[in-house]
Amino acid sequence: MVAVIYFRQIKATFGHDGLTNYSQAYGGLGTFTDDTQMSLFTAEGLILSKVRQEYQSTEGMIFSIYHALLRWLFTQETNLQERLIQSHGTCSIMDGILTGYNEFFSLRSPENICLSALKSGNMGTMDNPVNNSKGCGGVVRSISVGLACKDVEKAFQIGCECSAITHGHPTGYLSAGTLAALISRVISGGSLTDAINESIRILKTKKNNEETLKAVENAVEMTENTVPSPAVIEDMGAGWVAQEALAISIYSAIVAGDDFRKGILLSVNHSGDSDSTGSITGNILGALYGFDIIPSIWIPDLEMNDLVEEIAGDLFDHFG
Repeated sequence: MVAVIYFRQIKATFGHDGLTNYSQAYGGLGTFTDDTQMSLFTAEGLILSKVRQEYQSTEGMIFSIYHALLRWLFTQETNLQERLIQSHGTCSIMDGILTGYNEFFSLRSPENICLSALKSGNMGTMDNPVNNSKGCGGVVRSISVGLACKDVEKAFQIGCECSAITHGHPTGYLSAGTLAALISRVISGGSLTDAINESIRILKTKKNNEETLKAVENAVEMTENTVPSPAVIEDMGAGWVAQEALAISIYSAIVAGDDFRKGILLSVNHSGDSDSTGSITGNILGALYGFDIIPSIWIPDLEMNDLVEEIAGDLFDHFG
């Protein structure tokens, strides 16, 4: 009932079909949220792990991502720059190119858990968590890890470690690892079904997998016995926590097939964390079908689309 009421409100605002195109946000059309900001900084950290000697190990890769996220933190709270430099060194905080763009110095409703974790001065790990959060912020940025790691097992592990920097609950980082492994398998040429099954196989070997495993398996099952609608999405949750965001996105990607627009609109027309579920769904479908699947009408107004393409190109250049 709540889903029906909320979708009525969406239709009242955007028309009978709900949200079908960019709407005004953060002072413009096609502006992205903190999810895309952090995904780009994560990608930059991965790229630098190939460029700088001290980052060229698995452990170094995680530190490179951590330092990139600290640079993102600086764009959100510029008064922290001196403190960050004193704690982590000038190169760690001043490296990369993204802090050279004024557009990133803009608050796009950043997740408070991410901010507080990064401000703590400690890099969270699975063994030494910085909190007990299972918010979806760590899942969204694990997309870049999946693009960078050809080995599915490694993608799962790095995805978990990348998420644990800010999200210490097992469901938070296991959901991120599952998505990273899924993307890795897809990029290697696997079908979405193969990628989901492979991710589930790895997930089943991990401790405390119950919430993530149940959510993913339920999402797959629901594609077989439901008619896609906002009400179905609401039944899977709001997407504020990791396993719900992952489940909603997997469901949306499966039922969309090769219809990018269908998948995106299904994943964003609900009352929860719709920017995160839209971001994850779009990345899954993009990994499956490539750039040309994106409706051309959506590309010109996308904020900093040239930079997004540049970072994606650099990521593939360095990781193959």
